[in-house]
Amino acid sequence: MPRPMRGPLATSQGRCPSVTPGTWAAATVAVRPWQRWQQRMPQALEHADGSWAWVVLLATMVTQGLTLGFPTCIGIFFTELQWEFQASNSETSWIPSILMAVLHMAGPLCSILVGRFGCRVTTMLGGMLASLGMVASSFSRNLSQLYFTAGFITGLGMCFSFQSSVTVLGFYFVRRRVLANALASMGVSLGITLWPLLSRYLLEDLGWRGTFLVFGGVFLHCCICGAIMRPVATSVAPETKEYPPPPPETPALGCVAACGRTIQRHLAFDILRHNTGYCVYVLGVMWSLLGFPLPQVFLVPYAMWHRVDEQQAALLISIIGFSNIFLRPLAGLMAGRPAFASHRKYLFSLAFLLNGLTNLVCAASGDFWVLVGYCLVYSVSMSGIGALIFQVLMDIVPMDQFPRALGLFTVLDGFAFLISPPLAGLLLDATNNFSYVFFMSSFFLISAALFMGGSFYALQKKEQGKQAVVADAFEQDIFLEAKDGPGKQQSPVIMYVTSV
Repeated sequence: MPRPMRGPLATSQGRCPSVTPGTWAAATVAVRPWQRWQQRMPQALEHADGSWAWVVLLATMVTQGLTLGFPTCIGIFFTELQWEFQASNSETSWIPSILMAVLHMAGPLCSILVGRFGCRVTTMLGGMLASLGMVASSFSRNLSQLYFTAGFITGLGMCFSFQSSVTVLGFYFVRRRVLANALASMGVSLGITLWPLLSRYLLEDLGWRGTFLVFGGVFLHCCICGAIMRPVATSVAPETKEYPPPPPETPALGCVAACGRTIQRHLAFDILRHNTGYCVYVLGVMWSLLGFPLPQVFLVPYAMWHRVDEQQAALLISIIGFSNIFLRPLAGLMAGRPAFASHRKYLFSLAFLLNGLTNLVCAASGDFWVLVGYCLVYSVSMSGIGALIFQVLMDIVPMDQFPRALGLFTVLDGFAFLISPPLAGLLLDATNNFSYVFFMSSFFLISAALFMGGSFYALQKKEQGKQAVVADAFEQDIFLEAKDGPGKQQSPVIMYVTSV
């Protein structure tokens, strides 16, 4: 005789009437090992805005520095990898492009994992994947293996660790959430500062294979940071869900419908069709990202091509990161002031314009001190873009639709990151001149800035015109009502409004 069930499937009589003796084995298998482990282990719940929140903030800063700061040091290994595999510039450029593309495109998958397992497990899983990818890449024998290990696996792990660590801050901080996000973004600047220096130091002693092996150990620190992110107690009582038996329909149709609902829940294609401002924003940023990451990939090879010392060339990226430590919080504070609220979209376009014009200066001269000045000005525009890119999206899209809009935005931007470095590599192979890479970057950035600035201005004028028509109609209605008097029958006023 089977033993009475205990748990959510048990009834007050100790047995589940919907489960026959022949289905006891299937019901036992349906209880996942993860769910049994969660039931056995007690959960140490933390409270929002508590003392442990600052420890989690420190862990988030380290995680962001390890993940978002890492792609900037790939340019230091560009020449070494090119010489090792006798590859062209376009073939070598696929490594950073795949890494950055997966880092952005895997956002919806990370959201699903966070909803299923929580931020703690997802961050630790990302650290293990990033470590596995770098260790495996140190044994790669061709570029195709590097594409998969250092590009896809490492990028996927970095995405899981980064996005889940950012998500957990929203649970730990309520009153000081803006301050927490600003402090956490400083970790990116610290990573951009330290990764190139560490890469250059290890490359001289260990070579690129030994350096990648050490990087695998460094990424395991994401697991430590993830272990710090304890679950947070919420004021909402957990829902008791009843799972009915599956309907006897074809499983293929249910899978397709589930995939469609998941895509609709995480990717805002409906907003892209109906919100013109969001469409302009996505197209403009996608176009600009065809040129924005190029200096981070090709600045070090460009400096070495102009016979700048290898240590000084690596120092250029660190100058950009060190400047961002101070400039990014300052840009965030200025962008958050009420006086700039109605002009954020134009400041965002102006930051891209300044970034594109700065690349023209870099292409004109390869002297070390000219490049130092270029890095300082580049840091100003980069800080403005980093501080405004999500704030402008919040201004365009309602907050209840923001997660879906952000999911689609990151996926489409991933395609731009995937195309940009190999496209520049093809141009470099055809011309054998690094200056054309920076000219290409300036073209995409300047044209995107002009497109977004002009489109936002036209949309603003159009909205003001609509408001003026509504105001005129309202005043006309009030005038007719006062003229006819309260005792007269008002004739209906028909107004036709056409909008092109």
